[in-house]
Order: sequence, then structure tokens, then C-alpha cells
Amino acid sequence: MEEQGVPGIAIVTTPFRNTGRAMAESWGKPGYPFLDTPHPIANLTEADLDERADRLADAVEEWMGLESH
Repeated sequence: MEEQGVPGIAIVTTPFRNTGRAMAESWGKPGYPFLDTPHPIANLTEADLDERADRLADAVEEWMGLESH
């Protein structure tokens, strides 16, 4: 999407940040932006996932220079 002018950021759980960084570099995207969220997420309740998603959405909006809701 970046090639079409749409900014992108990857969201990963913390243990996968280094793997994501290595993959981005191998695809010719060194310095690709990442947001971390604590691991694991599989055991979270729906309410906990919603709360985490809201925090991540706010962080993405901040990264994009938009106002949070």
C-alpha cells in the first residue's frame, strides 16, 4: 500500500519484533515501522482484546499524525 501512497505500520507481539525487522530488511524495507503489543494475546478475553486494540489504534493515529478519538 505504501507504493500507492498509503502509509503502513506493522503490529506485532513483542517477541516477534526482531523477526519482523529481519523480514522487512530482507524485503528491502529497512527501518519499517512497528508497534509492539505484549505477548501472548491468545489467552485474552474479548474485552481485553478490545482494550488493547483501542490503545493500538490510538498509537497508529499518533504515528500517522492524526488526533486520537
